[in-house]
Amino acid sequence: MIEANWVTGPAKNLIGFCRWLSTPEGARTRLEVAIATFTRNAGAENQAFTDAVRAAGVDLYMIRERFRFDLGVIPQIRAIASKFEPDIIQTHNNKSHLLVKLLPDLRTRRLWFAFQHGNTYTDLKQRLFNHVDRVSLRSADRAVTVCQAFAPRLVSCGVTPDRIRILHNSALPPSPVPPSELSELRSRLGIRTDEAMILTIGRFSREKGHAILLQALQRLRSNPRKWKLVFVGAGPEHDTLMQLVRSLGLGELVIFAGSHSDVAPFYAAADVFALPSLTEGSSNVLLEAMAAKVPIVATKTGGNPEIILHGETGLLVPISDSQSLASAIAQLLGAPDLASRFAKAAFVRAMHEFSVEKYRRRLVGFYVEALETKNTVPG
Repeated sequence: MIEANWVTGPAKNLIGFCRWLSTPEGARTRLEVAIATFTRNAGAENQAFTDAVRAAGVDLYMIRERFRFDLGVIPQIRAIASKFEPDIIQTHNNKSHLLVKLLPDLRTRRLWFAFQHGNTYTDLKQRLFNHVDRVSLRSADRAVTVCQAFAPRLVSCGVTPDRIRILHNSALPPSPVPPSELSELRSRLGIRTDEAMILTIGRFSREKGHAILLQALQRLRSNPRKWKLVFVGAGPEHDTLMQLVRSLGLGELVIFAGSHSDVAPFYAAADVFALPSLTEGSSNVLLEAMAAKVPIVATKTGGNPEIILHGETGLLVPISDSQSLASAIAQLLGAPDLASRFAKAAFVRAMHEFSVEKYRRRLVGFYVEALETKNTVPG
């Protein structure tokens, strides 16, 4: 069960795994997967996600709800479980976690895998949702999280260490982008050939640290190498960021490019990728930038230090430190050879340590180990 209005990072990984199961290699695992998702308004709000699931040839069940924590969905969930008869129930969001927690009969003779992708702290409502996880996750047979840094959070929720599994997200090399398309993109964005393109991609929310990035770039106005910053994404902080751009006098240097389903051209056109997050798990955009061979500056938070090796595959800076962030970006802008060396090393690391093949093997291994353990427990 997963909540998704679009193809989020967790949704992308899940759909990709399901596609692989239909290949000869994946079929040898003898795993079958069905996806259940929640919907209101006749499914219009999450059509992008449901279309992607159907296009992957995955069985899809729609759980119709009136509001977010509608306990009236419980009969539907029981009916889906009765029809599909799963050995493992896998949940990806706090609502799904809570519903399975409230249904002990659903967990009888079945394993429960709860995926914890990270928490956000944008407002009181979200903090309440995070508390729901604290109550729910302690009952899961396996709690799968995206980085080692999040394991202590799970322990604090009451999950014993023997039930915690770490599964970093995976990186895929992007499709090649023709030079003509890159030239057209930079021209459309208003970036001259003598200007460096600094790129950041992600949801506009406070924990992503975009305000700190803007403050850092204000310090780089007099940098010898000219630059422009490109934001790709959308979110609740859009207007606030626009206002900050104006107040910092960065209007001509910052470009809001909107959301894009295909971000490969942006990575290919970028000279530096910046990830200023205050908190991160296993960042998909960080792995995508590594796979695209873009020099990286990221904050030293969450799973970032598990992915980026400071001084080898990129630069890590303290969170909320605009001075350090500015200095690191300036270092890469001023030393193209160093930036290129970091980018090449990051690509090798992404393809070796965070390959999609390794992701699949680990996930299948988690399932097999849990099922074997369950079947050898007396009673």
